[in-house]
Amino acid sequence: KKTLELYQRGDTTGTFQFESDGMRQYLKDLKPTSIEDLIAMNALYRPGPMDFIPKFIACKLGKEKVEYPHPLLEGILKNTYGIMVYQEQIMQAAQIMGGYSLGGADLLRRAMGKKQVDVMEKQKATFVEGAKAKGVDEKKAEEVFGVMAKFAEYGFNRSHSAAYSVLAYQTGYLKAHYCPEFM
Repeated sequence: KKTLELYQRGDTTGTFQFESDGMRQYLKDLKPTSIEDLIAMNALYRPGPMDFIPKFIACKLGKEKVEYPHPLLEGILKNTYGIMVYQEQIMQAAQIMGGYSLGGADLLRRAMGKKQVDVMEKQKATFVEGAKAKGVDEKKAEEVFGVMAKFAEYGFNRSHSAAYSVLAYQTGYLKAHYCPEFM
């Protein structure tokens, strides 16, 4: 409890990954109540998904209604309040909505991460056609692909964010319980 209170106050100077001014302010707004909140915030605080932090916080706190980009994606986005937070969610969205194979979804993720514009145009067409085959409106498919592409500017996979957040939690624990020794 004491460790999470430290994160809720944004008293994270000196803790791994959570010490920037912007992150500390978001932590105060979020009021994290679990390691899952830290994992998500660690993944969101990156150039691609950063724009989604205020919505994530508002949905977690019940200030905004959770909305899913499409009903097909509710199952994979329920734990993150309708927001694509992790690379795995991008890949799952490609599979569920765009009809991609697992390997094809990984190629899409890789192309997004490397900002390969020519490959991305082909991938967009593939995604939209696959979504249309599943009965998704073309405009909605293009909109969802746009969100996926924005996220992929610099998104984390969940395991990477989890490992960083566990280390961050440990440093927060030390700071909360053994501050002089921590310093």
